[in-house]
This record gives sequence, C-alpha cells and structure tokens, in this order.
Amino acid sequence: QVQLVESGGGSVQAGGSLRLSCAASGYTYSSNCMGWFRQATGKEREGIASIYTGGSRTYYADSVKGRFTISRDNAKNTVYLQMSSLEPEDTGMYYCAATAGLWACTVVAGTNSPPLFRDWGQGTQVTVSS
Repeated sequence: QVQLVESGGGSVQAGGSLRLSCAASGYTYSSNCMGWFRQATGKEREGIASIYTGGSRTYYADSVKGRFTISRDNAKNTVYLQMSSLEPEDTGMYYCAATAGLWACTVVAGTNSPPLFRDWGQGTQVTVSS
C-alpha cells in the first residue's frame, strides 16, 4: 500500500496560482500512475490530471488543460500540480491518488476514473475567490 499526503492548498483570488504537492511513501514501486482529482461541494469527485511515474506522459481534463501542469520528482517520491489562471470554479478539495494500472492514467479525466485508483491522500482545500 502507498501512503499519500497532499499539501499546498489555500485561498487565492481568481487569476492566481497555487502549487500542490503529493508526497508518497510505502510501496511506491507499485504505483505506475499518479493522478490528481478534485471534488466541489455537492458534486462528484472528478479526475483532472495524471502522469506515468515511469515516464513523462501526462493527461488532462479539458477543464484544466493549458492552466494546470502535473509533474513528478521520483527522487523525492513527489507529484506536483501547478495551477495557474485559477477560477472560482476550481474551488474544491484536491486529492492525489495512485494506482498500478497504466490504463487509469489514460482515462483519468471525468467522474468515472476515481474507482480505478487504489490509494488516496486525505486531500487539500483550494478556494478561489472572484
């Protein structure tokens, strides 16, 4: 099992930026795909970005493409989500997750992907004000 701890959330005005971090520990070798998800109050959890831990391939939901960038530092067992041009609609709890299956990375976008991910962090809150 992999333990995941998110950090970097906070409150920001629209147009601002934040960088989220996800530190992994435990059996990290079993995690071939890492993803970022978010959940707004009253809405389903949705996948927004993913990355192969063994390569550089990334995937994004259309809602964040061009504004968010996922990256990884395998030496630190950490995955990042750089968020720019933030909008009030980006407000929510942000989670990182890990799984062994590479297929999960390719289909991360949307609300159908969360069940494909095995290990989850506790989340970090992002609030964007207008």
